[in-house]
Amino acid sequence: MPVDTKAATDRLMRFLAVEGVTGKEAAIGRELAAALRENGVPDDAIRLDDANARIPVPTETGNLIVDLPGRGALHNAPRIMFMTHMDTVPLCAGAKPKVFGRRIVNEAKTALGGDNRCGCGVLVTLAAELAKQKLDHPPLTLLFCVREESGLYGARHARAEDLGSPVMAFNFDGSAASNVTIGAVGADRWQVEIFGRASHAGVAPERGISATMILALALAEVKAGGWFGKVVKGKRQGTSNVGPVTGGEGRPAGDATNVVTDYVHVRGESRSHDAKFFKEITKAYKAAFEKAARRVTNSAGKTGRIKFKAETDYYPFRMKESLPVVKRAVAAVSAVGGTPAIRAANGGLDANWMVRHGVPTVTFGAGQNEPHTIDEWINLSEYDRACALAVQLATMR
Repeated sequence: MPVDTKAATDRLMRFLAVEGVTGKEAAIGRELAAALRENGVPDDAIRLDDANARIPVPTETGNLIVDLPGRGALHNAPRIMFMTHMDTVPLCAGAKPKVFGRRIVNEAKTALGGDNRCGCGVLVTLAAELAKQKLDHPPLTLLFCVREESGLYGARHARAEDLGSPVMAFNFDGSAASNVTIGAVGADRWQVEIFGRASHAGVAPERGISATMILALALAEVKAGGWFGKVVKGKRQGTSNVGPVTGGEGRPAGDATNVVTDYVHVRGESRSHDAKFFKEITKAYKAAFEKAARRVTNSAGKTGRIKFKAETDYYPFRMKESLPVVKRAVAAVSAVGGTPAIRAANGGLDANWMVRHGVPTVTFGAGQNEPHTIDEWINLSEYDRACALAVQLATMR
C-alpha cells in the first residue's frame, strides 16, 4: 500500500523542530497529539497515563497513548500495539533540521533527534494513512514513551491495563527498517560513594584518606581483571563502563588541589545478554572498590570506606523465531521489498520492558544514523520504508 512520503517527511521535520529532551516531553507530546487530531484521530482516543507519577526522577508528562478501534474485516481481530519513544538525549537541544537530498541533516552543532522522532513520525503516519485510505485493521494501540533515553522509564512504568492487552507489539527505534530485532541485552546501573578523610595536602597529606586514590586503585583493579569495556570470560561476554565521577549533587570531586579529597561519587553500568553475567561484572566492581578502600590508609591507620548500590535497569531477552510476532514481522518486511535480518541488540530498548510486561515485541529501525552525536543524520529512504512497514504490519491478514 503506497504511503504519502512527502507528508511523512513533513511530519518528521515538524517533530524534529520541537525540543523534548528526556524528562521534558510535554511539548512534543502536545505536538504529537495535535498532529494525530489533524489526521482524523478523535480527542477521546488520545490520552496520557500517569507513569510520570511513578518514575523516580522528575518527568513532565506521562506516556502518550492512542486507541484506534478496529475497522472492516479485521475489526474484531486481536489488538496489536505500535510503540516508540518521544524523548531525545540532551545533546539534541537546539537542533536545526534541514532536508538535504534523501537525508535530513543538522545545521546546528548538536545531535539531531532522529532518535527517536523518526519513530514518532512513523506512528503518526500510520494513523494518518489508516484514516486516509480507510484500511481494514485490528484494534490498535499507539504508545509514545517518555524517558527512554534515561533508563527506559516510560516503558518500565507503563501498565498493561492502560494498553488494552495487545497480543504483540512493534517498536520503531533504530536504523534499518529491515532489521528484525528480537532480543537485547540486560543491564545493571550501579553507583558507589567513596568516603575518605580531608586534610591539608600541602601541610599534612599523611593525615588524609584520599577518595580519589581509592577510585584510581579500584579502576586499576577492574582493568587488570578484564572487567572494563568489552568483557570476555570464556564463552560469556558483556560490557561495562564507568560514567560520571562527581563530588555528589553534580559538584566536582574535591574542593581544591591543596585538600585531600574526602568524597567521590561514581556511576557506571554492566551489560550482557546473560543476566547472571552482568551481575557478575557488577560484583567485580564492588569487590574492587572494597579492596581499594582497605588499601588506602592515613598515618593513624584508618581506612576509607565505600557504599555500593546496584539495580537492574532492564532485563535481557531473546524471543523464539517461531513466535507469531516474529513471523508477522518477517513477512511484513518481505512484503515491502526488504530482506529481513533477524538480530539481537547490544543496547537496551523499550521492548525489554514490554516483553517483561508479557507483550512480545519486535523492534525495527526507522532511518536513524549516528544517534547521540553531532554527526547524526536521517536516511529518508529507510524512514519511508519504516512507514510503509508499519502500515503493512497493521493491515496484513
